[in-house]
Amino acid sequence: MSYRTAHPLRSVTLDDVRGAQKMLSGVARTTALESSRHLSRTVGAPVHLKCENLQRTGSFKLRGAYVRIAGLLPEERAAGVVAASAGNHAQGVALASSLLGVHSTVFMPQGAPLPKVSATREYGAEVRLHGQVVDEALAAAEEYAARTGAVFIHPFDHPDIIAGQGTVGLEILEQCPEVGTIVVGMGGGGLAAGIAVAVKSVRPDVRIVGVQAEGAAAYPPSLAAGYPVTVGSPATMADGIRVGTPGPVPFGIVEELVDEVRTVSEDQLSAALLLCLERAKLVVEPAGASPVAALLADPGGFSGPVVSVLSGGNVDPVLLQRVLRHGMAAQGRYLAVRLRLTDRPGALATLLGVLSAADANVLDVSHIRTDPRLGLSEAEVELHLETQGPTHRSEVTAALGESGYVIIE
Repeated sequence: MSYRTAHPLRSVTLDDVRGAQKMLSGVARTTALESSRHLSRTVGAPVHLKCENLQRTGSFKLRGAYVRIAGLLPEERAAGVVAASAGNHAQGVALASSLLGVHSTVFMPQGAPLPKVSATREYGAEVRLHGQVVDEALAAAEEYAARTGAVFIHPFDHPDIIAGQGTVGLEILEQCPEVGTIVVGMGGGGLAAGIAVAVKSVRPDVRIVGVQAEGAAAYPPSLAAGYPVTVGSPATMADGIRVGTPGPVPFGIVEELVDEVRTVSEDQLSAALLLCLERAKLVVEPAGASPVAALLADPGGFSGPVVSVLSGGNVDPVLLQRVLRHGMAAQGRYLAVRLRLTDRPGALATLLGVLSAADANVLDVSHIRTDPRLGLSEAEVELHLETQGPTHRSEVTAALGESGYVIIE
């Protein structure tokens, strides 16, 4: 017996998703479906990118938030709505509320990226910073709802939210009728559940593959147990899918309709984000890049045509810089080394000459002369280098060794 059968919750149907699509007409964009020649060659089948990173507010979240708030009774709208989020859901609720003339209050962690906080305010929400993590902001939002009567807008655990997110699936079927596999990132499961309802109702043969970050993968143990299981202290750079417990409503749908859930590492997420930027010219946040990470991790494991859902593009510039450097390192295109030199005129120039001869691009140099660990005639140099791949990185390291330099571990 499935969780959905044992725990009857309001079901989400194809008619619900089609109704949501009509409601969203003129509100949410029909986002582009872009082909990727590079990924198609890698996978050995046509690969298309569903660009929800180009949706209004920068993610798919507007779809579900608008449908949920539009379905409120007049007295509920008058009481306002409240939500908690570190970014995408916050912006979706803020814009949806403004479009519908509803006051919105959004609780965000105190450490939320400033661009996301600013955008949420600009979309019309009253932002309250509370706690250090989303769970603390969530508790504050629920307390606010109980105290004021404002309607709490959950990011994924409500049928209307799932129906709204399911409109992505309807668009995929319209844009790529021959689709064989849809790969989608998963946190709480609302997007994957909505797409599964929409697609499986029309094309039950299409394979739906969910993707989670290894450090925040609550669905594999939950599906094994047959009910939502909490993963303590979920940790991943992909904050859009950093959820500790699946929602009961999407879990029942995922258990029944999603064919497989895979996990990807932080290195794979970084490499995928870098690929989207360099090859597809698309700015995608780590959560949005998770389906591409799954394709790169197992290119032969997907039947084409494949549609990879890029769920969002709201990445903090500071995080983007770190992730890109991490992605370059994961691809063997970045090398950080520490060396000790004799502190004499020309020593650094000689070292840079060795690196130049090896075609290594020096990104940053830190030259330290005053440190208790160093001898009187010693200096320490830390270099950040751009290389052309794993083979070239090994060649650069070998060139340093052949020139008498010892890399400090």
